[in-house]
Amino acid sequence: MVTKTVLVTGAAKRIGRGIAIRLAQAGYRVGIHYNGSRKEAEQTAADCGGAELFQANLENVGEIEELFRAVGERLGRLDALVNNAARFTRFDPLQITEKDWDFIHSVNLKATFFCCQQGALLMKKCGGGRIVNISSLGGIRPWAEHAHYCASKAGVIMLTKALAKAFAPEITVNSVAPGVIPFGGLDSRAQQMVDATPAKRAGTAGEIADAVLYFLNATNFVTGQLIAVDGGLSLR
Repeated sequence: MVTKTVLVTGAAKRIGRGIAIRLAQAGYRVGIHYNGSRKEAEQTAADCGGAELFQANLENVGEIEELFRAVGERLGRLDALVNNAARFTRFDPLQITEKDWDFIHSVNLKATFFCCQQGALLMKKCGGGRIVNISSLGGIRPWAEHAHYCASKAGVIMLTKALAKAFAPEITVNSVAPGVIPFGGLDSRAQQMVDATPAKRAGTAGEIADAVLYFLNATNFVTGQLIAVDGGLSLR
């Protein structure tokens, strides 16, 4: 039986790390993508049983293309891709500059598309695969001081649906939208969100990873879908 391979972008820390470790535990051969956090990426790779490391600045499409060339050469195949890498900033919309906008969208949306494109090209050589894009509660609900971020993550959700149609039937494309997933203390705004969550608690990286694993293991009859793992907060 061929061991399935998966690349997780932004896997050095936080949710990406949790996803990578969970998938390794489930038997996947994991590729760890990182940009600047090499030390943390090495630790994640070790915790995944010695996963392969891949460095790339996802702002640059040329580096994305090189990333997937390296994945094909070093892993031999690609069965799954988890687009987790993202950026998050907070600004009054009246003060957002072009640089601020591009900082978010270059990774959150543009890079997600080109990773999907390059990943799908590799997957087609292997007969198909699974793509999971990590979106956000901010792509479902509007946040006044995160208009640029919300737009990028709403774009990821619609991109997921469009590519699910474009890549069918060989490749499924689905999305997971995390709610409040803390890594450290909660500030007052995050605590207010937790207090408003019907589940009355924050979530964990493991819970996001379980949703990702569901999509990776699902049949191709599940595609173009969004799961909000947010304790019900998107319902409010």
